[in-house]
Amino acid sequence: MKLSKLKSVLLIAAGVFALSGCGQEDVGDVSLGIFTLKDIKINRFVDPVVTGVTCHVSSIEANLALSDPSNNSIECHLTGPITREMIDQIDKSKDGEVIFTRSKSVLLKNMKIRRIYDEQAQTLLYVAYSTKETSGSFHHSLSAIPLYGTGGYIKPLPKVENSTK
Repeated sequence: MKLSKLKSVLLIAAGVFALSGCGQEDVGDVSLGIFTLKDIKINRFVDPVVTGVTCHVSSIEANLALSDPSNNSIECHLTGPITREMIDQIDKSKDGEVIFTRSKSVLLKNMKIRRIYDEQAQTLLYVAYSTKETSGSFHHSLSAIPLYGTGGYIKPLPKVENSTK
């Protein structure tokens, strides 16, 4: 009796997981063929703070599976204004901040997108990555948005080199 209860819970969890992949941010769905249950899903999201940046993320979803492959790709573009006020609000630490998360497994595997600010290059970096190692690798992908030409750009100060003459 306990085994059938576990199967029921797993089936319900798989159904909830499958439905959680639906939403307004889904913009593309590419079938990988007639003999596979895997599709490439393309999602769009706007950075919640730097709203002038829109990113598109592609990842593989395995229908009727408890876990999706970890492969992903990200591309971000300037799609609106970026202001200095927006840049002032973001996390400027070396590890940045997670701005998007999507479940890829009922077993705690997620795809996350993190924004990192490169102050010296005046660039926003967006890295998409899997939180679970597969095939010896944490799969990841990177996209960059230069701030030059936007209201968020500040001319970087030249690096001062210590001279000991």
